[in-house]
Formats: sequence, structure tokens, C-alpha cells
Amino acid sequence: MADSAFKRRLLPAWYDDANLGIFVHWGLYSVPGWAPLTAQSAEVIAREGWQAWLKKNPYAEWYLNTIRIQNSPSQLYHAQTFGLNFPYERFVPMFNATAAAWDPAAWSDLFRRARARYVVLTTKHHDGFLLWPSRYPNPNKAGYHAARDLVGELTQSVPQVGLRMGLHYSGGLDWTFEPGPIGDPVQMLLAIPQSREYVEYAARHYRQLIERYAPSLLWNDIGYPAAADLDDLFAEYYRQAPEGVVNDRFSQPDLGVLRPLLAARPATLRRTRALISALARQAVARAESLSVDSLGMPRQHFDFKTPEYSSFGAIVARKWESTRAIGFSFGYNRNESPETIPSGEKLVRLLVDVTSKNGNLLLDVGPMAGGTIPEGQQQRLLELGRWLEVNGEAIYGTRPWRQAQGSTESGIPLRFTQRAGCLYAILLARPQCDRLTLRPKLEGQIQALELLGYAGQLQWRQAAGAISIDWPSGIAEAPAHSLRLRACD
Repeated sequence: MADSAFKRRLLPAWYDDANLGIFVHWGLYSVPGWAPLTAQSAEVIAREGWQAWLKKNPYAEWYLNTIRIQNSPSQLYHAQTFGLNFPYERFVPMFNATAAAWDPAAWSDLFRRARARYVVLTTKHHDGFLLWPSRYPNPNKAGYHAARDLVGELTQSVPQVGLRMGLHYSGGLDWTFEPGPIGDPVQMLLAIPQSREYVEYAARHYRQLIERYAPSLLWNDIGYPAAADLDDLFAEYYRQAPEGVVNDRFSQPDLGVLRPLLAARPATLRRTRALISALARQAVARAESLSVDSLGMPRQHFDFKTPEYSSFGAIVARKWESTRAIGFSFGYNRNESPETIPSGEKLVRLLVDVTSKNGNLLLDVGPMAGGTIPEGQQQRLLELGRWLEVNGEAIYGTRPWRQAQGSTESGIPLRFTQRAGCLYAILLARPQCDRLTLRPKLEGQIQALELLGYAGQLQWRQAAGAISIDWPSGIAEAPAHSLRLRACD
């Protein structure tokens, strides 16, 4: 067991200041690129339960699992399109052929223009396919990896445009070791491989990713084998990457819980499934991560939490990261269209809300098999970038104020951030009248008030706890407007 002094380390400033990252889900599942347009996962789980969500899973990256669930929409699509007996592994040559034309520099330039600060790439998702030709190949499927070193090429390209690079690895699920299918939360727990072979396989991959690519961030998913020595892995990672960070999804299941499940009688297993499903639904409602933590398992060391498709209602003292795709699916889903994904306005306001509560936004794109990011997703990233070009100082490097949110006298929602002696009051709608009244609880007089991106001088007054602003005519439409209040307290 390694020295766990790293558990007392401070969060590196680069991550605290970054506020916007880009997640990339790319793999074999990008070849079929299909999932039903069900709804956001948290909504389905809360409304219908985990079994319903897993059967009509909107995550295209779960395609291999979903096509093995009887009469699921994905199974029907797979049978009609490729044939019921078409094996998933046949997507490997198709993926490698189309990925041969991929240009990592085009991605890096897009992410730079989106004004993101870091990128996280899926190196291995739950299907077990590797995006790099590892010296530790899959022992159960020959040639089950990308022909190009896609991880290495993007890791070289991203820092050239000034962004940091992070790596995702599915340590908790690998369907080439535990095939499933997963139809409920108990099956998800039991699908975490516990064999010595897998423990060594995953550890070797993590060490290779750390040594070869020096990632600034390790993003694990769905948990980790119980017998693994995570303290040793983390200590090694922090030695090689003193400014590195790890997420909260390395939790290891308790074998004292798992082993009785394996031998449980049907009635006991039904009761256990009901209990764990209830715990999981409660966790989703609390904006917990989709991982074994949601199923009542203990949490390991982490630098930041990762609620999925959700946020918090108030400021959270410890750093967190809200992760979501631009659409319903992290992986490419050919059913998505510009009409079914959130507007740029909604994504800007989500970023503002998350930032005001001490979070980062990790926004996912799902490239097609050949590496092309769908046009609608590109446009959303560019809309974010254009807004941040004007308003970035109200986001990057800021910290929460004493309150995250408020409203104007006319009901326009406000979010607050602060940095370097300034308070930023961000309006989440455009004022519809000539005068705007704010009522933040300030202790002193403000010395200056400015609208970011507006060259003129605002007319304003402060009296009796209220700040009145004459809103200039001709202000361009924007998803949000940032007011800078100098020397406010």
C-alpha cells in the first residue's frame, strides 16, 4: 500500500480556473451510431426506473449492451440493419478504415475556438475497445484496438493550442471480461470484473497511459475492481503529474456485499434489486455520479465530483464537474439533429449556472466513426466560444460569491461570480425595459459598474440596497449579459 499523503493535497489551480472542458466519446459504437431518442437519462431513471432506462438506453456508447437486451429498440435496429447474428467485433475493420482519415488538428482547433481549457478522450469505453495499440492487448479478443494511436495523436495536438489533455478509461465495466448484459443496478455491480487477470490488465493500461501520455486528468468510469491497489496507482500518478487530478468514479465495490448476491436465492435477489434500485434513483435525484457510488458503495479518493446531466441547487464547497453530452447521447447518435439538441443559449446559461456554484462544465461531443464531429455539435461549441470571447472574464478563474443566484426586480435570473476584487452579476435573459434594478446584498458602495462587451458608459445609481441601471438601447442579443461591479465590498 502506497503512502496516501496525496489525499491531503490541494486542488491544482489550473483545474479550479478552467471552468470548461470538452469530453470526447469515440469508438466502435460510433460505427452503428444509433440509440433511441428516449430522454435525458436522469429523467428516465427518476420516472421509470433503471430497468426501463437500460432497455431503451439513449446512450449510443452502450450499444453493445443494449442490443443484447431482448426486444430493446437497439436490438431491433441492429437486427434490421446488420442482422441479428452480426457480431460487434466486425465493426473493428470498419472503424479503422474510416478513422484513417481523421485529423486531430481539426479537433484541437475547434476546441480552442470553443474556448475550452481542457479535453478528455475516451481511451477505452465499456465495450473494451482500445483507442491506442497497447502493449497489453485484450486477451479475449485479438486485434481489438485502433490501428492508429488515436490517444497519442490527440495528446500531442491538444497542448499545441494551449489546452490540457485528460484521459477517460472504463475501469469498472469491460464487456470483453464480463459480457452481461446489464439490465438492472445489481447486474451493473456484478459486471465489474473482479478477476486477478482483469485487475492486472486495467492497472497496466492505467500505468501505460500515465507513462506514455502524461495526462493532466484521469477520468475513470463506473467504479473499479475491489482487489486493486488504488492508493498505489494514485501515488504513482501524482508523482509523475504533480498538477494532475482524478475524478470520483474509482469507487470499489464491497465484496462482502457482492459475494452474497452471487449466491442469493431468487426472493432475496429481488428484494436486493429493489433496494439498490431505490438507492440508485435517490442518487440520481441528488445529482450523484452514475457509478457504483450511486449503488451504495464506498467512495475512494477523488479531486472532484462528477454529476451527470445534472447540477446542484446551491454552491458546493468542494470542486465538482457537471458532465453531459450536447444531445441525449455521449457517443455519436445518427438520430440526433440540430432540432433535438440544446440551443447555444441553453448551453451558455448552463455554463454560467455551473460556474456560479463552484463547478466546471465538461461538455461532450460524439464524433462519427471517421472522426467528423456533427455539424450541429460544432455550431454549439462555436456559439459557446463566441460568448466566452466577450464574457470569459466573468467565468475563467472566478470563484463563487456568497450566493450563487438571485434575480432582478423584474424577474430576470441572475448568477454571481467573483475574482480580483470584482463581482460579476450575469443576467440570464435580455432586459425588456429601459431600467434594470439589482438587489445583491452588498456591504459597501460600488465604485464602477460596466457591461462586458459594451464600449459605452453605463448610467447607474446605488441607493437603499438597490442598484438601478439605465439599460442602453442597441445592445446586441446574447444568451447572457455580464455586469462587472468593481470594489463592491
